[in-house]
Amino acid sequence: MQAEVNKINTLYLVDDDKSFQFLAQEIIEPTNLVEEIKIFSNGLEALNFLKSVSKPEELPEIILLDINMPVMDGWEFLAEFMPLQPKLGKKIAIYIVSSSISPADMQRARATSLVTDYIIKPVSESQFIELVRNLKSK
Repeated sequence: MQAEVNKINTLYLVDDDKSFQFLAQEIIEPTNLVEEIKIFSNGLEALNFLKSVSKPEELPEIILLDINMPVMDGWEFLAEFMPLQPKLGKKIAIYIVSSSISPADMQRARATSLVTDYIIKPVSESQFIELVRNLKSK
């Protein structure tokens, strides 16, 4: 079943929770669907790195973004990313991955054009495979 899914080159995991960072890697790496996972502990780190990338092919295909983080949270990241995105030269799928089950958070995320979907933690291997499959079918 996995053979029909194309690999993605780069995924950014933007989350301050070290346990989630570890678990996400443990789920994602065995799928062999992602060449490289870059981890950032807050939105500012990820944003600064995105701004430093010089070629579109070096940008991620997917960003898994937590909402609640120190320094710059997911909402602030999205606000800063919005004017940057058209200049990047590549469409990046952003998935909010949060432990928040607040309907207000879900509605706010889905109302944001940059957000592909809202996923409630924890993320299972099957959810991740489906996420990659959906991305590659677009």
